Amino acid sequence: MPITLTRVVRFHASHRLWVTAWDEAENRRRFGHLTQPHSHEYQCSVTIGGAADAQGMVVDLALLDQILEDEVRRPLQGSHLNRDLAIFAAGRPLPTCEALAELLYDRVRKRLPAGVRLERLRVAEDETLHADRTPD
Repeated sequence: MPITLTRVVRFHASHRLWVTAWDEAENRRRFGHLTQPHSHEYQCSVTIGGAADAQGMVVDLALLDQILEDEVRRPLQGSHLNRDLAIFAAGRPLPTCEALAELLYDRVRKRLPAGVRLERLRVAEDETLHADRTPD
């Protein structure tokens, strides 16, 4: 019987919404105060699924924790997303929850053992805003 398991990790990072191809007036018109660097205590929730093994586990939790440490927390903790992640440096895509969910989904999915599916990866900036990336 399939079962899902969700693990949550947190990281603190900053960003700003700024498209380098636009002038300052256009950026401010579109994004207002979000053009200024600001930070979030992000929460990344990873839901995996699969069949439970003889011990009743979908995945070795230590392995899942190591994947999340390597692919989510360590590379993003304390970062300025626009500056420190090449994908966001040119201002397209913007370092939004949606773009982070897409980026992290692929990173985590590639590291999971055979038979374990990544069912959902959620990135939340705060309690009012989150993006989910699910399988195609």
